[in-house]
Formats: sequence, structure tokens, C-alpha cells
Amino acid sequence: MSNTIIAAYWMIGAMFSFSLMAVGGRELGGLLDTFEIMTYRSLVGVLIVLFVVIYNRSLKEISLKKIKLHFIRNIFHFFGQNLWFFAVIYIPLSQLFAFEFSVPIWVAVLAPIFLKEQITFIRVFAILLGFIGIIIVARPDLSTFNPAIIAAALCAIGFAVTSIATKKLTKTETITCILFWLTLMQLVFGLICAGIDGDIDVPNGFEYVWILIIGICGLCAHFCITKALALAPALVVSPLEFLRLPFISIIGYFIYNEDLEAVVFLGAILVLLANLINIRNESKNVTKS
Repeated sequence: MSNTIIAAYWMIGAMFSFSLMAVGGRELGGLLDTFEIMTYRSLVGVLIVLFVVIYNRSLKEISLKKIKLHFIRNIFHFFGQNLWFFAVIYIPLSQLFAFEFSVPIWVAVLAPIFLKEQITFIRVFAILLGFIGIIIVARPDLSTFNPAIIAAALCAIGFAVTSIATKKLTKTETITCILFWLTLMQLVFGLICAGIDGDIDVPNGFEYVWILIIGICGLCAHFCITKALALAPALVVSPLEFLRLPFISIIGYFIYNEDLEAVVFLGAILVLLANLINIRNESKNVTKS
């Protein structure tokens, strides 16, 4: 079996994980606030990571050398993930997932600032095409203010900064170290934000199941994507991510009676095309160097 086919299987795993996480967030909406969801999700993550660390005897991989960068990464991830959980309650699942495709576009915008990467004509063209797709997906109504749409757009920026920080961390840190600080720091952030009013709701009954699903699927999704990227180029993996959109649209249609809107798919296709142009351009630059 070729590496590309195996990578496709890993991306299917990521698709299921992200989709279950979205359903879990929708089901917990109104029962727990986003900070509480993040707290319990991070607690599940800490327990899983600690189990893996102890089982693999990899405690020595966890270091404090890049703790400042870990902190910056996790502040932005916490910011983005809370906005994502807020948006998942109020806007169609397909629209939220389409917004997520804009993360690489924001990375392209921010990389020259944080990674000192060169701005090229192709990159600018890809960015502009991506933003056209984002506008089509968002369909902003200037006469009304929709905080959920704003949250969906801003969460992509938070995830983009997270991606840039992760790119820098992977040069020196192991995945175990990154996931350990991810879950531990966000548990602390969640406890602070959820408990600032002196009241943290405790889950009841089936809510525990959704929290467990969110915690496990959050780690599984990122692990699956990492494995896929290790087996196949980003130019191959990126289109496979698009499978998440029709899949979550079907879930939204049958479970939540959400419309299958062609305009969301059109915008998402433009964003995907922009991503592929940028990835292909970056691949050529790497080959030349």
C-alpha cells in the first residue's frame, strides 16, 4: 500500500475526529460555557498525554527550553479554540469548517512577520484569492453584527499563529513535549477563565461522554494530520482536508436540519485553491534552494 493511500486513511481519521468534536461542542453549548469546555477537554488531554509519557517512558522529552514559545503558542490556541467552540453553537457547521480552511492563508500573511519569510507575487495572489473565498463564506451583512461569524473568522487567525509557533517548535521539540505543554497550559488557562466568576459548572450525565469525545478527538485529529504529513507532501494532504466540508455538511443536514449551501462550498473551493497555489509555490522554492 502506497504512502499516499495510508496518508488518506489518516486524513479520514482526522475528518471523523474534527466532526465528532464539532458535534460534541454543539451538544454542550448552553450547558457549559466555552471556558468550562476547554477546561474539561484539557484535563482529558493531560491524562492521556501523561499515560502515553509514562507508558513510553518519555518523560525526558519534556523540557523547559522553549517554554516562552510554548506559552505564546498555547495562548493563541486557547484564544482560537474558545472562539471555535463559541461559533460551533451558533453558525452552520459547514460554514465554520469552511472558515478553518483559511488558516493556511493567515499563515501566509503572518509568516513574513514572524518567520521572516519573503513576500512574493504568487503568495500575494494566493492570499487575495483566499480572502475572496473567505468573504464568500462569511457573506457579511453590514447592517447587522453577528458575533459568531466574527468568532469563526478570528479563530482561524488564532490557529494560524499556533501553526507558525508549532512550525518553530518542531525544529527542536518532540510531539510529546508539544502536546504536554499544550494540554497542561490550556488546563491552567481554562481553570483561570472558567473560575474567575467563582462558579465552574460540573458536567452531568451524558455531558461526560461528550467531554471525553472532545478531549480524545482533539488529540486524535492533530495526531492524524501529523502522521499524514509525515507520509505525503502537503500538496497531497491539503485537498484531502476538504473532505471534512461535505462530511460535516451532511452531519449538519441530517442532525441539525442545516441547509446545504452552494455558496459555502464555492468559497471553500476558492480558499482551497489558494492554499494549493501557495503550497505548490513553496514546494518549488524548497526544490530550488
